[in-house]
Amino acid sequence: MSSPRRVSLLTLGCARNEVDSEELAGRLAAGGWELAEDPQSADVVVVNTCGFVESAKKDSVDTLLAAADTGAKVVAVGCMAERYGAELAESLPEADAVLGFDHYPELAERLGDVVAGHRIGSHVPVDRRTLLPITPVERPAASAGVTVPGHGWGPRVLRARLDDSPVASLKIASGCDRRCSFCAIPSFRGSFVSRSPEEILAEATWLAGQGVKELFLVSENSTSYGKDFGRAHGGTRALERLLPRLAGVEGIERVRVSYLQPAETRPDLVRAIATTAGVADYFDLSFQHASEPVLRRMRRFGAGGSFLALIDQIRELAPAAGVRTNVIVGFPGETEADVDELERFLTRARLDAVGVFGYSDEDGTEAERLHGKLDEEVIAKRVARIAGLVEELTAQRAEERIGELVDVLVEEVTHDASAKGSDEVVGRAAHQAPEVDGACMLLDAGDVRVGQIVRCRVVDSEGVDLIVRPDVEA
Repeated sequence: MSSPRRVSLLTLGCARNEVDSEELAGRLAAGGWELAEDPQSADVVVVNTCGFVESAKKDSVDTLLAAADTGAKVVAVGCMAERYGAELAESLPEADAVLGFDHYPELAERLGDVVAGHRIGSHVPVDRRTLLPITPVERPAASAGVTVPGHGWGPRVLRARLDDSPVASLKIASGCDRRCSFCAIPSFRGSFVSRSPEEILAEATWLAGQGVKELFLVSENSTSYGKDFGRAHGGTRALERLLPRLAGVEGIERVRVSYLQPAETRPDLVRAIATTAGVADYFDLSFQHASEPVLRRMRRFGAGGSFLALIDQIRELAPAAGVRTNVIVGFPGETEADVDELERFLTRARLDAVGVFGYSDEDGTEAERLHGKLDEEVIAKRVARIAGLVEELTAQRAEERIGELVDVLVEEVTHDASAKGSDEVVGRAAHQAPEVDGACMLLDAGDVRVGQIVRCRVVDSEGVDLIVRPDVEA
């Protein structure tokens, strides 16, 4: 009897890619492949690449080259493979195949072809925005003929967990209809398409059965969820309807929404996130800048004043809510006055976490052709300036939380057998998303377990991290 074929999955990039990898794992397991944690023991290594920015592309290439060193067959999938396809294959002969999203439904068979030595034609990229109708409400019917990762599973859950974390990302939509001048994502992820509530709830129930306690809702733009359903199914209010249903899934303790567009963050949605039991008071708002002239060149709406008003609205409903954002510094045409405006906004906003990125050209974007490009040295200095301010401000914000009660989801318990009572316990409060927003270190936690939610009081802070102790009165 022949031994089963073994495949290892390596994932780069964002939480959406992590979900895609677990979908691929489910498809491969259903197709007779055994999942191998160690690439050294695999027949094939599948690298789920990221194609968002230059540094992510480099990481993807480095990972593909390292995978080739194992002696296994190497297959590139994911955003970089979808975006560059045959071009990537030509420049990277170490990869035995470069496959796009349309290969996902038959990936088990394609990997079999690779192991057998058959050559598979490399993916040929197209602008995926052209594959579905322009009108959002016409897309659900048309999408049946287009492969959109994470969509169209029907009653089955085509997913396999690749870790035992009590937190899992759950995709609610794919693609984006916005035309931000710096972003190439819509060209390779496609137009915006929502998943049906029934499909999302079925997957949430399945995840709860796998021991998941927190659902991290991901998409390219969560505030657009449901706009392709029409009014009969909630339309643009569909997310407000979905949240309490997800929070009510047995076994789920917390639901977290990510990727909110400020211009689309409606008062009703703010209220739903801030006041629905079981939904984290957490607002991941993609501001990108605060200077109105820069934002208009980015093809984005709003300005520092309207952003501050939105934050005030959030904190009126939930004073302890977590608010985070990302900003791009050094965009073409950005002036010192624009940077000053960004500094003033960040100082007034009192955000819990801020990602600071220096502008770089992305292939095929409008910004790539804009005048007023800044020297790399100027961009680097501005990034350092804003990042230094952010480090100071977010540390102050964490310090403001000393004395607050927080509900901490325990994610790591490290036992030290040599010293009784010295277990290291790490978790996250409601205002902290996985990996990017800091963590909580629990003191005197006692006999807690991973996946447990512990009511704690904040007793100290270290940067954005909180030092907490279980509250005996809770």
